[in-house]
Amino acid sequence: MKGSVKGSAERAKGWLDRIWSALDGDPGLTERVRISGPLGLLPAVYDVDALATASVAAATLAVAELGARRLWTGVPEVRIDRFAAAAAFRSEALLRSVGWELPPIWDPIAGDYRAADSWIRLHTNYAYHRAAALRVLDIADGEQVTREQVALRVARFAAADLEQQVVAAGGCAAALHTAQAWAAHLHGTVAGGQPAIRLERRSAQVDSARVGSALSGAGGAPGAGWAAADGGPLAGIRVLDLTRVIAGPVCTRTLAAWGAEVLRIDPPGFAEVPVLLPETTVGKYCTAIDLRDDAGRRRFAALVGEADVIVHGLRPGALAGLGFSDRALHRINPDLCIAAVNAYGWAGPWQGRRGFDSLVQFSCGIAAAGATARAEIGAATAGSDRPVPLPAQALDHATGFLLAAAVCRGLTGRFDGLAPASLRGALIGTANLLMEHPISLPEVAAEVPDLGTVAVARETAWGPVLAVPQPGTIAGTEGSWRVPAGPLGQHPPSFPSAGGYLVRDISGP
Repeated sequence: MKGSVKGSAERAKGWLDRIWSALDGDPGLTERVRISGPLGLLPAVYDVDALATASVAAATLAVAELGARRLWTGVPEVRIDRFAAAAAFRSEALLRSVGWELPPIWDPIAGDYRAADSWIRLHTNYAYHRAAALRVLDIADGEQVTREQVALRVARFAAADLEQQVVAAGGCAAALHTAQAWAAHLHGTVAGGQPAIRLERRSAQVDSARVGSALSGAGGAPGAGWAAADGGPLAGIRVLDLTRVIAGPVCTRTLAAWGAEVLRIDPPGFAEVPVLLPETTVGKYCTAIDLRDDAGRRRFAALVGEADVIVHGLRPGALAGLGFSDRALHRINPDLCIAAVNAYGWAGPWQGRRGFDSLVQFSCGIAAAGATARAEIGAATAGSDRPVPLPAQALDHATGFLLAAAVCRGLTGRFDGLAPASLRGALIGTANLLMEHPISLPEVAAEVPDLGTVAVARETAWGPVLAVPQPGTIAGTEGSWRVPAGPLGQHPPSFPSAGGYLVRDISGP
């Protein structure tokens, strides 16, 4: 039996409790979270509202707990507004430039296509992924390529065959599956058991007194002026960010909003999807290091030695292939917390597959379920099976917030003499969590308020924007970013506290 929107509040609380338990948190602390605001803000066949609320709540509570441990005080009250959490899940879509023009979100040929037997989604936002897809389709790349050309070629392939060929060519694609077909799929049989977030600790313990001294704040009780007084609950915690697109950057952006020093590292000349940069680089310093170069590896190793956390979105084995396996990282820095995120999970034949939120939705049955539900209420053309995605890149955003929660829980454990944590997040695991609770679309299909009304003015290197603020408050204090969003590779390869940086508050009024 499908759940109703009225049960969304209970689902959010239930998910928060489960997430907190999976992160080895004190179950009583979730009672410190106060949730308010309207329901039904992200209408879908699954309860995206509850997912947004629970994941934002988990991250904010974990930040509050870590900040309190650093100050040796009780955990302050955390408040989550559902409207703000829902808006955060659509932050990249709600971003608005003021006096200048943002580039388009999607490459012109990215999207859903009808194959000979079903649907397939091509993800072509990166130039090399676009080139791979067009090679398989035998279309010369260039500005003149049209969706009509692509559609004609795609129609000649079976969806699964085209998916396999594009992936083998180094591209990204996903054939449409129903949830039932995915459950019987070679990877789906394994992926169905993947959790959204996983926290594992090494067997060795650390010196809790030394760690406590390194992570502790100046003392004093958290209150209304807590963040303003000392730079935030995560002030001084150093984070290396090797993530791309949305999920990983949401994690590190969340840590930055609460005071962490985040240094994003990209290869020299790396071209991120341009429209994402005003959202995903805010609060961060951005540098370029070539890990294939001896000098670059030495510089990176030095940064690892200074860091508290590393967050990466590289495929399994990629860092190890460059000489930086988890074991090697811990040899450099025994206290390092290592967090990683991927698309299709950490076991099974697709664990190393390139993937994105929209592709995972296609693979696991979410987009197919959306099509069925829309057809049932007459919101789709009769007989159409066109995929219907979620109203947000919800797997990305939820996984990012959950990984931020895991990082903070991992650091909090160091006060108890626990070994540094290895943390794993997966979009498919978040999809598994979300798909536990299908809901009835007719009950949530009423007019939805404009989530963009939460946007505030913010400066970026490209010009002013209206952007969604960090959701959640701790002891009445909001998270904010001190570093304007800007281009990749613009800063030296060192942490802000090493000197040489101009830091200013850009949080807006």
